[in-house]
Amino acid sequence: MNAKEIMILNFEEVRRRSIKVWKNISEENLYWKPDPGAMSCFEMIRHVLESENVFHHIVLHRGVVGDYVSPLTGNPYTTVDDELRNAQPYREKFLKMIHGLTQKELDEVYITRKEKNQHRNLGDYLLRIAYHESVHTGQLLDYLRTLNAPRAAIWD
Repeated sequence: MNAKEIMILNFEEVRRRSIKVWKNISEENLYWKPDPGAMSCFEMIRHVLESENVFHHIVLHRGVVGDYVSPLTGNPYTTVDDELRNAQPYREKFLKMIHGLTQKELDEVYITRKEKNQHRNLGDYLLRIAYHESVHTGQLLDYLRTLNAPRAAIWD
């Protein structure tokens, strides 16, 4: 496998495991949050799906967010399946973009986010996107542990 193939496999594996966790959250627990300042389970799922779309925009514009708003923002919360279905076209565009990258682009293109004081090559930045989702999946598992709710087995 080359670096791009490993990166795509990582994105697919992270999402597969996230979906296992997301679909295992009961309807009554989807709106639970540990404190008023935290995201609910549902809000965190939406955040992950929206963030991938925003990150895609950031990559395409080499670090500039501008006034971009994710097309998922403002959608009503219905079901996890609806969230996934609504995000799927954007996920496909994101993965297609990664498929089209060259090793040279992964190494030599830089994403600079001045407001975050970030300057990373594209390969590094893309791996951080997958890490973002992984962190939130871990947070949701912790939410479920706090609720003493069943948790999906993600280490298959």
